[in-house]
Amino acid sequence: MEQQIFQVDAFTDRAFAGNPAAVCPMAVFPDDSLLQSIAAEMNLAETAFFVPVDAGAGHYHLRWFTPAVEVQFCGHATLASAFVIFRHMNPGVDRLTFDTLVGRVYVAELPDGRLRLDLPNLHPAPVAAPGGLAEAMGAAPDEVLDANTGDDDLLLIYRDARTVLSLAPDAAKMAALSPYGFIVTAPARGEDGLGETDFVTRCFFPNKGIPEDPVTGSAHCAAGPYWAAEMGKSVLLARQVSDRGGDLWLEVGEDRVLIAGHAVEMLRGMLFLPRE
Repeated sequence: MEQQIFQVDAFTDRAFAGNPAAVCPMAVFPDDSLLQSIAAEMNLAETAFFVPVDAGAGHYHLRWFTPAVEVQFCGHATLASAFVIFRHMNPGVDRLTFDTLVGRVYVAELPDGRLRLDLPNLHPAPVAAPGGLAEAMGAAPDEVLDANTGDDDLLLIYRDARTVLSLAPDAAKMAALSPYGFIVTAPARGEDGLGETDFVTRCFFPNKGIPEDPVTGSAHCAAGPYWAAEMGKSVLLARQVSDRGGDLWLEVGEDRVLIAGHAVEMLRGMLFLPRE
């Protein structure tokens, strides 16, 4: 059984940067075990699967899998899926609607070629730090918030970008704090090499098979609202400072966060799957 597949680098305008996602357009969803096997085979942070609800209207059902589990929310694989639909599946449509585990999300193509995600504002709220957090991260955060992603992620606020860049978390200790994922962030404040960037992020999800995620769109639905409130402005530029790196343009509203980014197609081909 042949299955079309794409690989797209999301939140970057150049190859070998941003966050790679695999994208599988399907007529119907097969058994979850096959979806999970495909994601494990691709061995990327996320593999996205979508099926049409009303393709003529740009309406699809979208799911995301890491190599280990299905996840509630994934921004970069949503952007990658939209890129595939706009470029290959449905180039005449100007706006996409995705039904997901976090409700409906929307994607539009901007005149400059960036894709803009319309995602929920996750309204992070203060929580008590779990015991052992400082030891797991390599440095104690200044604030700890519930990121409200639906996956028990924590938003960890640090003093400056230099600290975020220097963190060397202990994966085993992070995993022992199960079920948490860790979104770390700090203001950029004009630090060297960050240009007009307002804040930086890094993301670690050891319990979902992702030691460090290169660029995490969903994390900015929590980090963006936090920094919008702290900085007193709704339009921000974020950079995820992983080894691959990525840029995200944000507009933070009361209930939604608009996140724009580039994407680059890296691979197009066929999977040869066993028949169910």
